[in-house]
Amino acid sequence: MKTLIKNLIKVEKAHAHCDIPCSIYDAYPMQLAAHTVLRMVHLIQQLDENDPEYYHKLARYTAVKEEHAEICKHEVRVLWGDYFKPEHLDQYPELHRLVWDILKQASAARQRVDEEAAKKLIELVQKLAEIFWQTKGLKPKKVPAPYPTGGDIVIFE
Repeated sequence: MKTLIKNLIKVEKAHAHCDIPCSIYDAYPMQLAAHTVLRMVHLIQQLDENDPEYYHKLARYTAVKEEHAEICKHEVRVLWGDYFKPEHLDQYPELHRLVWDILKQASAARQRVDEEAAKKLIELVQKLAEIFWQTKGLKPKKVPAPYPTGGDIVIFE
């Protein structure tokens, strides 16, 4: 049956930049994940060791921090592997290093309860978001983040 269908339908080779050519990519999820890492650091730092739920909260906040650091890495890898093309690397030669730095920084943010590491992760992710929007011919801009972490997120005009 399969051979019959192949003989009846002429299929040309398809080309796509990823497994599913959806053309839907966004810089928002990696920024949200990075802000979540920072928020969990803040919550951990505010814990009271005398609180009867201290260990429960510490475990939950730590798990969420680590999960979102990994989500951030995943989102960066998707952009890196599926969205960015050789012409983007020609235009933005810092992309290789920036992606590597983000992945390493997200790992550092997972390993410790370190506010500076989390803030650095946000900063690096924002640089990638700016490049991402520029490759789409859009002008990136920073707007205040609507989160308790403060700071900014990068969107486009």
